[in-house]
Amino acid sequence: MDYPIITTKDGINIKPEQMVQERLYHCVFKNKILLLFKDSKDFLNCYEIEEEDLVNQIKNTKNDEEVEKIFEDYLKREDIKN
Repeated sequence: MDYPIITTKDGINIKPEQMVQERLYHCVFKNKILLLFKDSKDFLNCYEIEEEDLVNQIKNTKNDEEVEKIFEDYLKREDIKN
């Protein structure tokens, strides 16, 4: 299956019909990270992150599991609670 998020120089194309519920997807666009997931009610959720350190780390990842690990480490390092 193709990745449901495609970035182009003009913007981002999202194919929610190809997304698995409760799975995190990501892309980098214009030095921002976009995190997307479709919840259990098929609502599309999107979060934008501009923190330079995180953006640079995410740019070098190969898959969504690596992205999740980066965010887990960041939350622990910054002592951020849910």
